[in-house]
Amino acid sequence: MRSHLTTALPLLAATPLASAQINKWAQAAGLKYFGAATDTPGQRERAGLEAAYPQYDAILADNDMFGSTTPTNGQKWLFVEPEQGVFNFTEGDITADLAAEQGKILRCHALVWHSQLAPWVEATEWTPETLTEAITLHVNTVAEHYKGQCYAWDVVNEALNEDGTWRESIFYEVLGEDYIKLAFRLAAEADPEAKLYYNDYNIERPGGKVNGALRIVEMLQADGIRIDGVGMQAHFVAGGSPTLDEQIEVIESYAALGVEVALTELDVRLDTLPPTEETLALQKEDYKNAVGACAQVDACIGITMWDFYDPFSWVPYTFEGEGAALLWFEDFTVHPAYYGVLAALKNATGLCASKAKRGMAQLFNA
Repeated sequence: MRSHLTTALPLLAATPLASAQINKWAQAAGLKYFGAATDTPGQRERAGLEAAYPQYDAILADNDMFGSTTPTNGQKWLFVEPEQGVFNFTEGDITADLAAEQGKILRCHALVWHSQLAPWVEATEWTPETLTEAITLHVNTVAEHYKGQCYAWDVVNEALNEDGTWRESIFYEVLGEDYIKLAFRLAAEADPEAKLYYNDYNIERPGGKVNGALRIVEMLQADGIRIDGVGMQAHFVAGGSPTLDEQIEVIESYAALGVEVALTELDVRLDTLPPTEETLALQKEDYKNAVGACAQVDACIGITMWDFYDPFSWVPYTFEGEGAALLWFEDFTVHPAYYGVLAALKNATGLCASKAKRGMAQLFNA
């Protein structure tokens, strides 16, 4: 029995068997990657927890476990352009260099977002002309700095309200929906090889916000502006997540517009702590459904967790009294949800094999 549980649970191995590594199974299921985002050592949630770094780093470095990474904070406006026209790539480069050194896919995040802006952006009295100039400088400079390194960019992040209407950010208030078009045009020119994504949360269940995300894709396509993907952040609450069928339906709706899909910030938080056998079972099912939905639809190409180690999660700092959202506990034992993820990937691997067998049979019978 572990101290972080209120109900006795079976002891879980601190180091899972190599045959159970997640990215390896994800690729066997047809995904491009299964990855984990990471933040700058010594900063924010990682500050003061340096004793955990060796074990954490070893798990993250294993490409059979995690085949991609994303800087959770280092490429955001607050950090890369803290003063107008003054750029600092220190934090973003830490994660980008890590990905290059370890041979991981790098997802880059995020060029234009209403949150975690540098204070000068919100303090300035903008005109359409001056804000256009500021966005242009920012997107061009950041995307060109990372040119050739990013598999994908989250170009615009969280532009929608929950009902699918436009979020009244500083960008929208000055430029309307044209700021989205501007950002995607600029990103396409600055880094032609990167996949360009619209990224948001609560766009995994059919409803108004999903319709809004579809509207963004259609708007850009109608203007001849490249958009390659939709990022479903997949920040869920155990027991309240979309069903497997709901997630499959939504992924297929994006795919019908000709774009790829990825789960970009997956975590499933517990809304009561400490964890219990019941809440961890709910979490396991929700992880299994999210991963299974992606793995079962060809257009869903990869999954990124928003870190993997509970003490480094953003959740407890944002949702008071909630947490345990990831797959590794503080003592580096794994959640039951780890095995839910593996079950979903192994099931999808079986489905892939069945499809391949059917395809061969059809070929020989033709």
